[in-house]
Amino acid sequence: MTETALRTAPKLETTSRARPPQAQRVRSRPVQVALNVLQRTWLIVVVFALWWIATANSTNVFIPSLESILVSLGRDLSNGVIASGAAYSLGNLAAGLLIAVAVGIIGGLILGETKRLREIVDPVIHFFRSVPQAALVPLIIGAFGIGQGPKIYTIAFACMWPVLLNTIDGVLGVEPTIRKFSKVYRIPRGLHFRKVVLPAALPQIVAGVRVALPIGITVMVVSELFAANKGLGFYILNSSATFMVPETWAGALLVGVIGYILSLLFVVLERRILSWYFKSGAK
Repeated sequence: MTETALRTAPKLETTSRARPPQAQRVRSRPVQVALNVLQRTWLIVVVFALWWIATANSTNVFIPSLESILVSLGRDLSNGVIASGAAYSLGNLAAGLLIAVAVGIIGGLILGETKRLREIVDPVIHFFRSVPQAALVPLIIGAFGIGQGPKIYTIAFACMWPVLLNTIDGVLGVEPTIRKFSKVYRIPRGLHFRKVVLPAALPQIVAGVRVALPIGITVMVVSELFAANKGLGFYILNSSATFMVPETWAGALLVGVIGYILSLLFVVLERRILSWYFKSGAK
């Protein structure tokens, strides 16, 4: 028993010595997270601090103090005036993006795999993507009405092009050896799209959706400036028309905050969807 105890004593000592570094790593993780958050947000804090100081004693009617803007924003968020409009706008944005992603991916896969069809449609694609999407908003609303549907269609139309073009580029970027492998083993067409082409083009597709997101936010607001009775765009327009300048700034500030939060959430989603891509060291 004594020899056994002596033999196991060094092991226990080694184990006890190995525990403090693990505990230290666990304790240092929140610190690392805090440092990462500080690294990402310090410039925003500095900008807001400078904005607060620069406008503290502002006498310009069109440039109110940041304090009055935040007071107006907090008041209208608490009473539900701007919160309901934000929910309406975000619903339009989500629906429009879903339609754009679905149409863009399906169309991009088909055009990327069909050279002759791609050459026929290419001039039309580049024509419509070159037209300022905001300029088409009043035309679409005038043609289809002032309801929620035309606003969703407008967002979808504007967001479709980056998704479509990035999907085509992703499909064209599939390695020729992978295509030959698929043909040699006579993989069915549907399985070829799902298991070969789509995964290879997925990084480009996600990049296209990332580009489409800020475009969708912009068109979301612009579409609510025309013949609307709710939404963030209507809130900004109505506040400006009634000379409620702090409220106008509050609506614009909220749009920026929403865009920033959505961008952060999309980065998290992108890391999850393309985890295999980032682990491979491709980026």
